Amino acid sequence: MLIRGRTLSFLRAPKAADDHAAYAYDEDGAVLVREGKIVASGAYDAVKAQAGLEVETVDHRPHLILPGFIDGHVHVPQMQIIASYGAELLDWLNTYTFPEESKFADAQHARRIARLFLDEMVRQGTTTVAAYCSVHKASAEAFFEESHSRNMLNIAGKVMMDRHAPDAVLDTPQSGYDDTKALIAEWHGKGRQLYAITPRFAITSTPEQMEMAQALAREHPDCHIQTHLSENHAEIRWTEELYPETQDYTDVYARYGLLGSKTLLGHCIHLSEREADAMSEAGSVAVFCPTSNLFLGSGLFDYQRYRRRAKPLRIATATDVGGGTNYSMLRTMDEAYKVIALNGEKLDPLRSFWQLTRGNAESLSIADRAGTLEAGTDADLVVLDARATPGMALRMETVSTLSEELFLLQTLGDDRAVKQVYIAGRAAKEV
Repeated sequence: MLIRGRTLSFLRAPKAADDHAAYAYDEDGAVLVREGKIVASGAYDAVKAQAGLEVETVDHRPHLILPGFIDGHVHVPQMQIIASYGAELLDWLNTYTFPEESKFADAQHARRIARLFLDEMVRQGTTTVAAYCSVHKASAEAFFEESHSRNMLNIAGKVMMDRHAPDAVLDTPQSGYDDTKALIAEWHGKGRQLYAITPRFAITSTPEQMEMAQALAREHPDCHIQTHLSENHAEIRWTEELYPETQDYTDVYARYGLLGSKTLLGHCIHLSEREADAMSEAGSVAVFCPTSNLFLGSGLFDYQRYRRRAKPLRIATATDVGGGTNYSMLRTMDEAYKVIALNGEKLDPLRSFWQLTRGNAESLSIADRAGTLEAGTDADLVVLDARATPGMALRMETVSTLSEELFLLQTLGDDRAVKQVYIAGRAAKEV
């Protein structure tokens, strides 16, 4: 298949809004796809010459074709508590999250939500997520089954949590280990599925369970690890009380061998310099969840300082639904722009779209498979229309550069701007 349109893919992180060397853009471009892989991309005439005469062509002009969006942190079981009123983090968990997640002991419910969740991701142009399932093995099984049936590249894991929550959402150190071990054996590397060892956070795991997470990480070094870190001041204080022998919150994970280059740490708002240094040295990833951080009143993630410091942090961005308030990565980056503005800086639109695609792929250690239009990578694509609504079309009358168009998409765009999505080369969105 030859997919024609204006193609955009990033080669590296842009340094400024006029850093044209950071990306490849073709006004009349194409992506050649065979057997779910990108064979070539670039100028239409050159790619067409490689494709041969019989190739099927899908023409999306004048729309933009980019790598599919990547979401670095999301909670599948929380779809039905998004937009719940009035709680900060710990109250949010106890009032909304834990009762909702208890429903996922029912495999039929887990399957329904997994299906609806991935439907929503595709509708929003998101082709890969790093997902938290519930504590129940059936929840992760349902997610992986649905993801595999769609041939999506997703990272997920069942949460491990053995204290400070209702019995209906607790496992034990041994059952958490056993269920995770079985899920890794069944799903990690099956098709395009990847497993993340997922202790929810230090508050809900005993030292004994953290030791089991450490054992899993040691036994399966190719798996991701995902958890939460330094989201809320009360959370930080409680963690330090529960682990008094550690230097700080980050040191809890370090002591159990959970900091590494495939570790995804949600939020990371209130890090000390020592903690940021430890994360940088380990290569761990700070996951920026702007809509959630604002909605729960958790704080402002200092994106520009974290990336510019002497020991910079690797950063991903994410919706964090259901604490986050929107499934769209376009809306997420709009809120990221505002958070960064409140910290006295700006996020240029080239860097936003690099972050959504190649940047998040690099942070999730999957850039060899996703996040670019490079030959040999999986053909996960999104097609965007910057004139999708009357207001956007009116603004586009005065847009004269690619950066301005991207900023318009980021600021005013949502699922209506997503015209088509390709998963491993197959059209996935009903239009």
